[in-house]
Amino acid sequence: MTDTAPLDAILARIDDGADRSTERLLDLLRIPSISTDPAHADDCQDAADWLVAELGRIGFDASKRRTPGHPMVIAHAGEGDRHVLFYGHYDVQPVDPLSLWDRDPFDPAVEETAGGPVIRGRGASDDKGQLMTFVEACRAWMDVHGRLPCRVTILFEGEEESGSPSLVPFLQENAGKLTADVALICDTGLFDDRVPAIVTTLRGLLGEEVTVHGPDRDLHSGLYGGMARNPLRVLARVLAGLHDDAGRVQVPGFYDGVAEVEPEILEGWRALGFSEDGFLGSVGLSTPAGEEGRMGLEQLWSRPTAEINGVIGGYTGPGFKTVLPARASAKVSFRLVGGQDPHALRDAFRAWVRAQMPPDCRVEFAGHGASPASRMDPTHPVFAATRAALSEEWDMDAAFVGGGGSIPIAGHFQTHLGMQSVLAGFAKDDDQIHSPNEKYDLRSFHKGIRSWARVLAKLG
Repeated sequence: MTDTAPLDAILARIDDGADRSTERLLDLLRIPSISTDPAHADDCQDAADWLVAELGRIGFDASKRRTPGHPMVIAHAGEGDRHVLFYGHYDVQPVDPLSLWDRDPFDPAVEETAGGPVIRGRGASDDKGQLMTFVEACRAWMDVHGRLPCRVTILFEGEEESGSPSLVPFLQENAGKLTADVALICDTGLFDDRVPAIVTTLRGLLGEEVTVHGPDRDLHSGLYGGMARNPLRVLARVLAGLHDDAGRVQVPGFYDGVAEVEPEILEGWRALGFSEDGFLGSVGLSTPAGEEGRMGLEQLWSRPTAEINGVIGGYTGPGFKTVLPARASAKVSFRLVGGQDPHALRDAFRAWVRAQMPPDCRVEFAGHGASPASRMDPTHPVFAATRAALSEEWDMDAAFVGGGGSIPIAGHFQTHLGMQSVLAGFAKDDDQIHSPNEKYDLRSFHKGIRSWARVLAKLG
């Protein structure tokens, strides 16, 4: 028997069972496990039960664990010195606006598109399709060899789309059973829709809501305009001063803890051939608007940002109303990198805004989350093994990339369990996650299963 024979048998099993794997995913997608909506609390229970039953059929010791919110699913299987933890989440985003869906979001189906067959339905890509790639890879290993090549623990969460309020206490209470050599997270995507990618950096996230109060009621602009303080004008001035003309954020101390990317990493990013024109052109834009002198991937992956996500104040209904509002508010988010401290930044931002309040105005704040950036160590042996496995499956070199978004679980694993995380997923940029008509390419699903089978082989 050759060295590749055991893996070849597993890959053949995956290919032969592709239709059955897809049907099982469709079954899971039919469960409307929307974690943010209390009306779907029973559906979240049903999704957890479905996963426990399916993992049990494969050969895992699986159980549903209570939390103050939606349950966790924990499963264990395999033996050996190498121990890996796989994380995914079974909850999904709300489907609104329903009128923009081409089909019932919880009546999933395989559809033919110009780019090939896709699995259409809420959660197809984020994250049920992704987590099922790993489940199906484990199924193939167990079917062919009756065992896994290493110890595997699975953690499926039911509150990722609603802020994960139960996650950190659960990790702390169950650290002994969950701590492994490394965590595997499949909640990311391919680079440029074609190159397998391993995320080594993730930006953190800080959310702030700012409300400026002025007069004790809305005022008639003809009677008071020009003399009375207008909170919208005050807020607009603050927001306009958030960046200078070169795109740098003006909050004092904002860049504390921000380091330059290593030259060899930058060189690897340049080699990816990222097209700024193509990236922006796909959404009707043409000119990069981040920090001057930084290439596009730096702006997306390694530089911090401050963005205004919404402004509210005055009359915004049909027609026109000449009013000076009593208050005005804005939602501002910061993507953080390196060693930026979200709590110190929150204090600095609030102090900076307060210092700009004129007489007759006061400001109040509401925080909306604060998580630091995550940085993985690509020199860890598991990264090399994963990279080799993905490169073999996709027939092109897997890339180490940055992540512009935030996946707090990677930071939680570092902080509370002392584990590195390998983030490798198979989503595409056009999967429309969190939006109507979410999809997951059938090719991504099938090759994702084969990819994890190869990764398990390397790790074992």
